[in-house]
Amino acid sequence: MQQPPLCSVPITSDQQRLVAALQRYQPDSAEQTAARDAFLAFAQSHADCCQRTHPPGHFTGSAWLVGADGTRVLLTHHRKLDRWLQLGGHADGDADLARVALREAEEESGLAGLRVEGGIFDLDCHAIPARGGDPAHLHWDVRYVVRAGSDERYAISAESLDLAWRPIAEIAADASADASLRRMAVKWLQAR
Repeated sequence: MQQPPLCSVPITSDQQRLVAALQRYQPDSAEQTAARDAFLAFAQSHADCCQRTHPPGHFTGSAWLVGADGTRVLLTHHRKLDRWLQLGGHADGDADLARVALREAEEESGLAGLRVEGGIFDLDCHAIPARGGDPAHLHWDVRYVVRAGSDERYAISAESLDLAWRPIAEIAADASADASLRRMAVKWLQAR
């Protein structure tokens, strides 16, 4: 992962809190350590790094939305990407990515009573292909554990083709699953 150059424009106080959150993240692998370093550099590279209009890419917030018992995760069959992924979306200027992850989880699942648990859970920078008038760009995705409350009945939003609770152990063992989903599943199982 290439390090973005540090900018000469001062970053916002919200970005400073994002930098602090990234500094507190304790990576569990060399891959995640390299990701944290790149994410820190990107967070300090431009005042617009949380805006979807930032040309090279922007921060997003995602939810590893686990059921109350911790054995299942809610995934979305993403409408635009046509893949099963975790819930999440654009920061749209909000550098509090835990808040973004929670908001996106609520909007995309229709679930009430969700709560963020702990700090950053995982980092993943991935390419988004050009689509319509949007050029190809990077999503600097910061993931948080979000826990469901007692009512796990979801509602499918316009952003999803479908939603499904999937056993985390099955995702960890599924070679055809998205690599970052498998990484988070393994990480979750090892932490339990």
